[in-house]
Amino acid sequence: MDDIQIVKQAQRGSREAFIELIRSNESRLYMIAHRILTSRSDVLDAIQETILRAYKEIVNLREPAYFSTWLVRILINECRRVIRHNRKVILVDQLREKSRDAQMLESDLELIDLLNGLDMNDREIVVLFYVEDLSIKDIAGIVELSENGVKSRLHRARMKLAALMKDPASKEELQ
Repeated sequence: MDDIQIVKQAQRGSREAFIELIRSNESRLYMIAHRILTSRSDVLDAIQETILRAYKEIVNLREPAYFSTWLVRILINECRRVIRHNRKVILVDQLREKSRDAQMLESDLELIDLLNGLDMNDREIVVLFYVEDLSIKDIAGIVELSENGVKSRLHRARMKLAALMKDPASKEELQ
């Protein structure tokens, strides 16, 4: 059975179909959220809220062929919500969590550090384009910008990343 049929079944109330859709997208959701958010608990919260929201709203999805794009859009909005919330709250657990994640490869740490040097809007564009390998058109649909707007943000983000690679101390100046 193809994905469109599975989406239609989920829209008709099939829990099994919805679970199948989520399972086929779970690693993608995790990778996107992990690149945008720094804390593992925030990543898991964003994914959980995304799944819950998608389950409640799947009946309103107009075009079943765009389920994955729709799901990523929900995830991006949840990541934004988490970031807004975290600006209000300082989490001490992040330090403990970072020490647990010390087993990550050095290149992953460098990538995460570089991405953290970008503001949220630029970071999500870079993650969607380079990590998730989405087209400019798909990204425009997800972040609700024009294709030229996405290209402009992507160009700006590349310039910031280049500056960060030359001088990591300039992180605060670029945001």
